[in-house]
Amino acid sequence: MVSEALLGMKKSWDVIVIGAGAAGLFCAAIAGERGKRVLVIDHASVIGEKIRISGGGRCNFTNIHSAPNHFLSMSPHFVKSALSKYPPKNFIDLIKKHQIPFHEKHKGQLFCDDSATQIVDMLLNDCQKAGVTLRYPESVKDIKNEEGHWSVYTNTSEEHTQAVVIATGGMPVPAIGATDFAIRFAQQLGLPVIPCRPALVPLSFTSEAFAGLSELAGLSVPVLISAGMKGQGYGVAVFDEDLLITHKGLSGPAVLQASSYWQEGQEIRIDWTHGANCDALFDDESLRLKQAETLVAELLPQRLAKYFVAQVGLLGRKWAEIGKKDRQELKRLLTAWVVKPAGTLGWKKAEVMVGGVDTRALDSQTMMSKQYPGLYFIGECVDVTGHLGGHNFQWAWSSAYACAQSLV
Repeated sequence: MVSEALLGMKKSWDVIVIGAGAAGLFCAAIAGERGKRVLVIDHASVIGEKIRISGGGRCNFTNIHSAPNHFLSMSPHFVKSALSKYPPKNFIDLIKKHQIPFHEKHKGQLFCDDSATQIVDMLLNDCQKAGVTLRYPESVKDIKNEEGHWSVYTNTSEEHTQAVVIATGGMPVPAIGATDFAIRFAQQLGLPVIPCRPALVPLSFTSEAFAGLSELAGLSVPVLISAGMKGQGYGVAVFDEDLLITHKGLSGPAVLQASSYWQEGQEIRIDWTHGANCDALFDDESLRLKQAETLVAELLPQRLAKYFVAQVGLLGRKWAEIGKKDRQELKRLLTAWVVKPAGTLGWKKAEVMVGGVDTRALDSQTMMSKQYPGLYFIGECVDVTGHLGGHNFQWAWSSAYACAQSLV
């Protein structure tokens, strides 16, 4: 890898990759290994920062269960080709080859034992071995399609290439340099774009909808949560994960997952009992002399049990005194709590972006634009969003591989 600070350079490349994140660096290394002359350009002063901060600094680099059903896209079948060409096993083998120790945490999520920096170093080392030229910080000002080739104009140079790969990611975490470059460029070319919004992000609520719950901030419970609507957007999904109550609203894996499907104005539904058999508990004659909150505490943490019992006005009452109507209302609150979020905590707190360059404008085998030969979009800027737990990194590796292998 060669870092160049020369001004006014004008050179011809086989491939120019815009963006030195997970997808961009991986694509560049593979293309370089295949003998391509590769230039990577990034506007950031620090490379791979999103990788470094991911997974609490240990990078959840893939998920052993990653498969098409773990992704959102307006074209659900689009991911199949790339994932089959480069499944999780292939990246795990690469990690092992580089002797990076790792472990499985939860539901197939794989993390580095030591540091996410090891992933960045691996990608940079592979680029260096493959003879990739990396230039940063350098800003792309314009990209033009001219007579069968592409010209890339930056703040320091003019470059010519047979292929341009857009790997600039999405808009989450603007503090580390995230931008909407890919979206703006696609729109400039007239390519269709699916509206973008924050995903894998905490949800906020009005003070009225959240009354009383904020006092339980810090409490985490396993729940079943559903979000989205059938026939709208990415449809509806149900997740079995932990939910965290915060001062600002709801977070934790359950809510982050649901946020990818939730759209403004929609409600979410939560089963706080985690699928428990309420009827069996409510009909248990041996518990009829217990107070309502004590009985519900068999299913939920005590403070949360008190909150829901109070919502129905049953605090301090013996179960035997409570009628069928109140019992049914309590069951509804516990198993089908419906609430309308006010919004999300936005790009600053989002892990990924839903939406992006419409996959119907791309070839699923190669990631190349159907309208513009030699132009590719990979990684997060495409309308493919993974569930929580390493799936988004797997999409970065898979889409980058499919692209790099197709470069002629």
